Amino acid sequence: MSLANLVNHQIRLAARPVGMPKPTDWSHTTEPVAEPADGGVTLKTLALSLDPAMRGWMNEGKSYIPPVGIGEVMRAGGVGKVIASRNPSFAVGDYVGGGFGVQEYITIAADEIKRNGLAKIDLRAGTLTQWLNVLGMPGMTGYFGLMDVGLPQPGETVVVSGAAGAVGQTVGQMAKIKGCRVVGIAGGAAKCDWVVKELGFDACIDYKAGPGAVRAGLKEHCPKGVDIYFDNVGGEILDDVLARINRKARIIICGAISQYNNTTAVQGPKNYLSLLVNRARMEGIVVFDYADRYHLAIAEMAGYIRDGRMKSKEDVVVGLQTFPQTLLKLFNGENFGKLVLEVAKG
Repeated sequence: MSLANLVNHQIRLAARPVGMPKPTDWSHTTEPVAEPADGGVTLKTLALSLDPAMRGWMNEGKSYIPPVGIGEVMRAGGVGKVIASRNPSFAVGDYVGGGFGVQEYITIAADEIKRNGLAKIDLRAGTLTQWLNVLGMPGMTGYFGLMDVGLPQPGETVVVSGAAGAVGQTVGQMAKIKGCRVVGIAGGAAKCDWVVKELGFDACIDYKAGPGAVRAGLKEHCPKGVDIYFDNVGGEILDDVLARINRKARIIICGAISQYNNTTAVQGPKNYLSLLVNRARMEGIVVFDYADRYHLAIAEMAGYIRDGRMKSKEDVVVGLQTFPQTLLKLFNGENFGKLVLEVAKG
């Protein structure tokens, strides 16, 4: 493919959001598509993963990963196709996953390939969107958070918030495969029905059902307490679960989507002394720490997909230009499944 006439449309961070990101926080730019230098590759973006963590990457300040700079292409994981290569490890036509950014094309230099996380993907193991879901970063987060931090044992009770989302659906299904009782927390009857009837959760609590719904649901569905809590939302729901934990419980802090657009200080757990009383442990999970073991988790979960023990649901929105408003679906609870932005057909 000749790159000479291709134009790369990009979305860049124009300002650091205060509260919910707004249209003026983004700029839309174009530039020519660059030919790869020796050892490099040029990729066409097919789909991008939209994740709650992106909101944190927009903020200035110290975190587990440097913030996106003002004027930089917005960071995003994605899947795509090699359209030009001067690297023997990648051939034109190969499907790959890595750090694409919110843009139509990306040229990656030889010394940036490893840092980018660029790797070939096998569409026999899963579809393109599954490689952004259960076989991608959300799936890796759920797998290693549950297995390495949660240490599930057969018969234990596992609670997961954001149960219908990308990470939550992997956590719940993995916990069931490992012999646990699984209770989800999700927003709306449709999502709750789906995680129970389609994913096989034992129960699901609708946090939108009214004041006290989560507390009442935990009392009903976790009569013997909670052994593992995988937290994707923070806030009041974390406090409600802390009030129900068992001795030696493990709480995995993956995210706090209820807090990400706050314009005031983040609300921490009020019931943290339950950790002391119950000799329990609360630990954070950052997926990049497990990069050298991704292939093991992918192989295991691809097997579960093949034999029907694991399913995935993706909420696909079409069009790079829709990114600013599509991203907001995450924070409004509008997405049903893993939120994916389709940039081009494969």
